[in-house]
Amino acid sequence: MKALIEGEVDDEAWGRIALLLDLACHHEEQHQELILTDIKHVLWSNPLRPAYTQTMPKEVRPAPELSWTAFDERVCEIGHNGTGFAYDNEGPRHKQYVHAFQLASRPATNGEYLKFVEDGGYSRPEFWLSDAWFKLQGEGWTKPLYWEQKNDDWQVFTLRGQHGMNTAEPVAHLSYFEADAFARWSGARLPREAELEIALGGQGNLDSANDAASGALNPVTAAGEDNGGLAQLYGGVWEWTQSSYAAYPGYTPAPGAIGEYNGKFMCNQYVLKGGSCFTAPGHVRATYRNFFPTYARWQMTGVRLAKDI
Repeated sequence: MKALIEGEVDDEAWGRIALLLDLACHHEEQHQELILTDIKHVLWSNPLRPAYTQTMPKEVRPAPELSWTAFDERVCEIGHNGTGFAYDNEGPRHKQYVHAFQLASRPATNGEYLKFVEDGGYSRPEFWLSDAWFKLQGEGWTKPLYWEQKNDDWQVFTLRGQHGMNTAEPVAHLSYFEADAFARWSGARLPREAELEIALGGQGNLDSANDAASGALNPVTAAGEDNGGLAQLYGGVWEWTQSSYAAYPGYTPAPGAIGEYNGKFMCNQYVLKGGSCFTAPGHVRATYRNFFPTYARWQMTGVRLAKDI
């Protein structure tokens, strides 16, 4: 590949090659994130629970009080506008009606999710979708992945090893099923894809993202409002939406093998937004459509609550 790039290639051929190289570089950034999630799972599976890097910093601060930001109903445009790189599943840009809604000021924390656990959330079928309850019963879920209770002490495994739970940090490694059940228990719901895209595009701050460049390798406690009443829109944890991962109106997969890059996976998965502490810097944007099946827990996934107005 290096020899090809440095060699003499005519403009027509280079036009085709450059597009593939661009896609390949972004795909590599996706795998940088996935490698970290795989390393974490491998180390957690080791009974000695070895750490990937140095221990957690000692500083612990409380999470800001949860508040709500309202958005008026509107006809908006979502999807990529054609400027810069985007995956094919981010387009075409199209109009969508959005009802009035409100978003939580930050992602839900370990402490807030712990209250759900301690309230018997995993044993109360009224909060769980039918398929979710079947999965929960079949696999014996009683808490999020990487949580462990020792007597009255809750511990969490991270790439910095196993340590006492910081209740102020965003809760991570929730499946769609768990995020949805927690939202119901909270008297709220999961956001829709367009709602988070509106928030990310209007108020998201990539410069302060808790992404891989931050070096935290773990979701950090919100410092407060970034602007507009919303914090941590980018980085920290991928935020589940209640929107099925499906093609936008007018979407056509590219011809050939590249057309299988995203189009083949538009079934039985849900969209996530915003990136995580494992995401390569600058890799995400408001229109980015991550997606996972409902039962996936190993990815750095969390939840920001939403409500109708």
